[in-house]
Amino acid sequence: MSDDRIVAPDELDEERASDVALRPRRLDEFVGQASVQEQVRILVEAARRRGEPLDHVLLYGPPGLGKTTLAQIIANEMGVNARLTSGPALEHQGMLASILTSLDDRDVFFIDEVHRLNRAVEEALYPAMEDLAFDFVAGKGAGAQTLRLSLNRFTVIGATTRAGALGGPLRDRFGVTFRLDFYDTEELERIIHRSASLLHVDIDEPGAALIARRSRGTPRIANRLLRRARDYAQVRASGHIDAEVAAAALRVLGVDELGLDELDRRVLDVLCSTLSGHPVGVQTIAVSVQEDPDTIEDVVEPFLIRTGLLARTPRGRLATAAAYAHLGRAAPAGAPGADASQTAMFN
Repeated sequence: MSDDRIVAPDELDEERASDVALRPRRLDEFVGQASVQEQVRILVEAARRRGEPLDHVLLYGPPGLGKTTLAQIIANEMGVNARLTSGPALEHQGMLASILTSLDDRDVFFIDEVHRLNRAVEEALYPAMEDLAFDFVAGKGAGAQTLRLSLNRFTVIGATTRAGALGGPLRDRFGVTFRLDFYDTEELERIIHRSASLLHVDIDEPGAALIARRSRGTPRIANRLLRRARDYAQVRASGHIDAEVAAAALRVLGVDELGLDELDRRVLDVLCSTLSGHPVGVQTIAVSVQEDPDTIEDVVEPFLIRTGLLARTPRGRLATAAAYAHLGRAAPAGAPGADASQTAMFN
């Protein structure tokens, strides 16, 4: 079975090669998302018994939670090939037609960042998903004709960090929708131990627990921190990762006890210093920290909100009293959580 995403390691940098190697390939190896796992098991087993393709699936949630991995697992469990691409990569209908006509019966067609599909490509995908047909225009002018290609049965799996950005017509064509949520510390510890075994890294329980607590509930970040702790242990320690070595490695990376990195702290510093007490729009924050607004909204904000350090209001973003306390500053009177009744929400 082919996998379009896996290529020779010499064509990838170390980080991407490691990510590919650490991805589970079966549901039994997949950690977390218990409810989604159970539903996928039932859907796959039912489809296999009927000899039919799986219904079209939409996966949404924050980055790094395993949407691409789950799509590959579904293809493996179905015993079919997976063709992987992304919304921005499908620049025109011809590219879509080339992929769709190459799919075998019941194959999986995975589209990452499906909310960024070109409008013309998205509209061409509608009849393919519903009627297994691809319509195109042959010729020009008065002699132009609309032709229809018949397609093999296939499954579209779309992944997005912004389910609300999908248009209604496309969203309605997905028969199954799964939301992937952040992982708890125990699940991340299991992921870290599995990855450490694959990477031949010596790590104990306290070391894995410390890395898990600072991984922002995200397996991708947990694996990245594990690799950096491995590097630190090989250079500055005996190669074994315990809690002390892990803490020292994360200090070098600038990851604090709450899991905040440099970008997180820069965002909080903007909200807690010159703009203290004033609602701030995401564009202003992005310009202040010299980052893309999408990165602020998709990567930084969800974690800061979940940890009670940031509040989104109709007028803009505000740092909470807990954020001021984390930076060692006094919170202004109007900061969310500044009074006793509100502070309880963030404790």
